[in-house]
Amino acid sequence: MKNYTYPVHPVRNNFPHGFNERRRNLKLEVSRSIIKGEISVPGSKSHTIRAVAIAAMADGVSKIYGPLISGDTLSSLAAASAFGAGIDTQENLWMIRGVAGKPVMKESVIDVGNSGTTLRIFGGLSSISSHKTEFDGDDSLRTRHMAPVLSALEMLGAKTVSKDGKCPLSIQGPIRGGKTTVEGKSSQFLTAVLLAVPLIEGDTEISVFNLNEKPYVEITLDWLNRQNIKYEYSKDLLSFKVKGGQSYKPFELTIPADFSTATFPLVAAAVTGGEVLIKNLDFNDRQGDKEVFSYLEKMGMNIKRGFENTIVKSSGKLNGIDIDLNSTPDALPAMAVAACFATGTTRLLNVPQARIKETDRIACMTCELRKMGADVEELPDGMVIRSSKLHGAEVESHHDHRIAMALAIAGLNAEGLTIVKHAESAAVTYPEFVDDFRKLGADFQTG
Repeated sequence: MKNYTYPVHPVRNNFPHGFNERRRNLKLEVSRSIIKGEISVPGSKSHTIRAVAIAAMADGVSKIYGPLISGDTLSSLAAASAFGAGIDTQENLWMIRGVAGKPVMKESVIDVGNSGTTLRIFGGLSSISSHKTEFDGDDSLRTRHMAPVLSALEMLGAKTVSKDGKCPLSIQGPIRGGKTTVEGKSSQFLTAVLLAVPLIEGDTEISVFNLNEKPYVEITLDWLNRQNIKYEYSKDLLSFKVKGGQSYKPFELTIPADFSTATFPLVAAAVTGGEVLIKNLDFNDRQGDKEVFSYLEKMGMNIKRGFENTIVKSSGKLNGIDIDLNSTPDALPAMAVAACFATGTTRLLNVPQARIKETDRIACMTCELRKMGADVEELPDGMVIRSSKLHGAEVESHHDHRIAMALAIAGLNAEGLTIVKHAESAAVTYPEFVDDFRKLGADFQTG
């Protein structure tokens, strides 16, 4: 078993053809194009990071096939290594030798880069140790909320120190079973606790309030089920009882394709009048963003679902609708772009948690789409977007991968040249974005 030592900022040298996240201030120039062809989207970030975390805490070697290789998931590998796990990365396969529920911290500070998911999940797991563990990340990560996780862990006996509930922060356990409460404004807050408490002494009762993004909690529960973890829960996901003294076991799994990433070729076909065959999407998977296909279907897209191939084809017209995005907050940037090209008015509603992602995505998308001529109204928990004729402009990604990709898609059907600043941020979840879209016919130039 090879045990690679990751530097403070994890090496990100797996990105293709020069579209490397380490390249800063990348400008992506976008001209009007029609998207057509076949594409295989990469593996799910949500599944990959959960797989790495559970493998790191298991007793034995796990094999993860088809992982997403991106900035966020490499941050999770770095955290696993810092916990003492052995890491062997091969083509299309990650092998992880776990620490059998007994992390031995190898780094004084674990730098998770831009990955909020890694921060929350590994922050929760660090609380089972008596070792004081410090976490930090980039400027964007230092804006992410961690207070709900810290509060829940403190109720179980952890000691935490933070700056207003954000990084840099430290966590010291060990936590023990008892009663705790978790705010679910981000589902990751609950996931962090659910993945940690099976490994501690004593049973845990968890009460949840203000829960958003239920499908992501269901992904976590699927992982617990695969591990035969004993727990009880209410149907509304607001109450859990988890038996303590359990363990994670090594596993072999192929990571499902990422529906969040598949959103971008889907929307690109919709707004450019194109047709795309997307390979290997499993609509039986728990990922919430599979619902984006239903959203676009209701707006007028022709979609033919299949286990191996899903064909999305523009009908030539999109219609505005009202969409509750609470379960699919990551879809907001792309759906805001689709709404610009829909007849009438589209309302993206009930998604307040979009303001606490990598950026305030509601405010940022409102600002950037207005630069392109969009008729957008900002709501506290969403957006109202009226049919608009977009023109090219210089727009800012705000170092947010989903905003960068969404604005690039907008440029594919805008009059004139669109320039997306800091487009390298797309590599956080989709390093192949530029190359894959060029193959589909996108006029993308990097500078």
